[in-house]
Amino acid sequence: MGKSHLSEEDIKARYITPAVTNAGWDIKKQVRFEYAFTAGRIILRGNATARGKKKRADYVLFYKSNFPLAIIEAKDNNHSVGAGLQQAIEYAESLDVSYVYASNGDAFVEQNLITGEVRELMLDEFPSPEELYQRYLTDKNINRDEEKVMLEPYYYVPNYKTPRYYQMVAVNRTVDAVAKGQDRVLLVSATGTGKTYMTFQMIYRLWKSGLKKRILFLADRNVLVDQTISGDFKPFSGRMTKVKNKNLDSSYEIYLALYQQLTGEDGEETFRQFQPNFFDLIVIDECHRGSAKEESAWRKVLDYFSSATHIGCTATPVETKEASSFTYFGEPIYEYSLKQGINDGFLAPYKVVRIGLDKDLEGYRPEAGKVDKFGHQIEDREYNVKDFDRSIVIDDRTRVVASKITEFLKKTDRFSKTIVFCVDIEHAERMRQALINENRDLYAENNKYIMRITGDNDEGKAQLEHFIDEESPYPVIAVTSKLMTTGVDAKMCKLIVLENNINSMTEFKQIIGRGTRLLEEYGKTYFTIMDFRSSSRLFADPAFDGKPEVVIDIDGDDPVDEPDAGGGDEGHGDGSDGVKEPGSDYVSGGNDDFGDDEDDKPRKYYIGDVTVKVLSERVQYVDKDGKLITESLIDYTKKNILDQYAALDEFLKTWTAAEKKQAIIDELQDSGVLLDAVREELGKTELDDFDLICHLAYDKPPLTKKERAENVKKRHYLHKYSDVAQQVIEALLDKYANDGIREIEDTKVLQLKEFAQIGSPMKIVKAFGGKAAYVQAVRELENEIYYA
Repeated sequence: MGKSHLSEEDIKARYITPAVTNAGWDIKKQVRFEYAFTAGRIILRGNATARGKKKRADYVLFYKSNFPLAIIEAKDNNHSVGAGLQQAIEYAESLDVSYVYASNGDAFVEQNLITGEVRELMLDEFPSPEELYQRYLTDKNINRDEEKVMLEPYYYVPNYKTPRYYQMVAVNRTVDAVAKGQDRVLLVSATGTGKTYMTFQMIYRLWKSGLKKRILFLADRNVLVDQTISGDFKPFSGRMTKVKNKNLDSSYEIYLALYQQLTGEDGEETFRQFQPNFFDLIVIDECHRGSAKEESAWRKVLDYFSSATHIGCTATPVETKEASSFTYFGEPIYEYSLKQGINDGFLAPYKVVRIGLDKDLEGYRPEAGKVDKFGHQIEDREYNVKDFDRSIVIDDRTRVVASKITEFLKKTDRFSKTIVFCVDIEHAERMRQALINENRDLYAENNKYIMRITGDNDEGKAQLEHFIDEESPYPVIAVTSKLMTTGVDAKMCKLIVLENNINSMTEFKQIIGRGTRLLEEYGKTYFTIMDFRSSSRLFADPAFDGKPEVVIDIDGDDPVDEPDAGGGDEGHGDGSDGVKEPGSDYVSGGNDDFGDDEDDKPRKYYIGDVTVKVLSERVQYVDKDGKLITESLIDYTKKNILDQYAALDEFLKTWTAAEKKQAIIDELQDSGVLLDAVREELGKTELDDFDLICHLAYDKPPLTKKERAENVKKRHYLHKYSDVAQQVIEALLDKYANDGIREIEDTKVLQLKEFAQIGSPMKIVKAFGGKAAYVQAVRELENEIYYA
């Protein structure tokens, strides 16, 4: 048999793999076959989810663990030698690999992605690991000292997690940049992608290699430091300390501290207990916050230890006139966006439920002389969604929002962890009370079912740890203002409610990030955003999943249209929680509710006699391009089927020719065709996948599984077989009528009790003349089933 008759797998086994092993690559330690580096996008429609196809490279060659050096893409011999090169380059760009190869079994085509050079190699000319590595050192201009750091292994013990591909790229790029002397490094990675794990591996390798000896990890929230110490940084135990009570102990190597604990009055700052050169590496977590501001007191810490290398980590780099991550750190060394994370299947997709209330959409203007509940005359003007709960409170609006949240939870799961973001603390307290009224039954069972978790409330803050614990059932609903916008690792959060006015893209990204973590073992594969304030309009902003522009001051008389800073200052205090929340000094009611500057004007008007109604409600899904679309499950499924098979004839031809029909179904599911969910929505449980596809995409009248099985029997198809074989075919037909085509395609079906009555699997196969003849008989039966 010539090469042209061999499958791709045969070409790999007979020609490509031997060429690689003959060149000296260790097949067990250095060569990864069918290397899956994504998890497969989670496709969401309705409440149904399915995994899409993983990205797989035929071969990835590693010089050392977590140091991929080359990719090989194989094709069968009916393709040209270099046919797989473009695909290999696409994978290499994701994996940060410098050398790519393509082969059809005749030779290799090599492309050096550092120099751009392309050349052809015979099979016996494939480079050895050492040869390719030495070329890499030359192409990258890496010296001995840099090489020592570059080759420092990752921390690993048995059963410890291994890095995902993007984590490996981020860690390797950062370590390499620091080894080359770069002293300011910015890493941008979406919330939920494991930045703390990446940070740990960076610090570990730089510390273990001896390049960095004393390291400071800076954060602005106690919960961030505590999560880090007990989580990813645990291997540093004994070498690591948390700065407390503004006392610095110089006997440790790894320090974790809040900005606030290191600052103080000018000249008396805590950080001055150490010499400016004490630390040689500082890692700034959530660096979009205070450290990016030039005038920030927190920048004093960085400026004091300016000789150290500074690595900034954030999901949301900030770029306004007042604060700039890029100006301070430079361009990001690596970026991994929310869209990438969702498309790769490492982050949860989301659907958005947008609810429009009549007073929000139409506005509200009080009649002349109207007074609020506490006797204050309401200013005569039109109030809109930006005013509600900020300057005017309509009690019924709060009630309606609480009822819609409860309605959603009752339709899905009343124990889904939920975060409700409110305008301020006073609003959060009113919302808590409204939610209790809507959920009196569950609140009576456990008063921690609903908790206000805000910066001013110690009882609520004490429950934060339980809220983020996936094993803890309570609290279920956390009502907050600012405290939970960032750094709270709430993996099980399934519902995010936007009841606040968001104008800052940074804050919006951080809030959405509360839901993006996946936890499939606990049943969390997606999350829902319920939007009452049209905040989800920000999904359409190019800046949502892009890079913010650097803001540059222009001196002189040059005209300039200044960008809107968008309220990017989230507010920071000097307490251990690092967050200044609006409304933290509120007094609810009518006694002390006045501002200082206008004795006759309250901070908020409270109205109890205005009715609020829901005017509109729609559900949107995020597509593979990261855009929100309004599309039903049925329309979405039909579109995806037609994308694969534009005409019925094309589908029928493929279906008839397929050795296994289930392979076509699996391929469609990888493309987002959720047939089980469609079947359930249409109430067509009696249809098999073939009829459902033909009916949905091509408007063909469907037959049920039982009708198809009966038609085969009516055509006397069974009479072509005798004795045992006929009994088996009839049993297979009955099995199809009950369970569908998937069940009869697998030879394991012969082990079921209905077939055991006929005979053993060996006896059954023998009755057809052997396994090949049995498989052929099943295939003919399938074609007979779908004959009409």
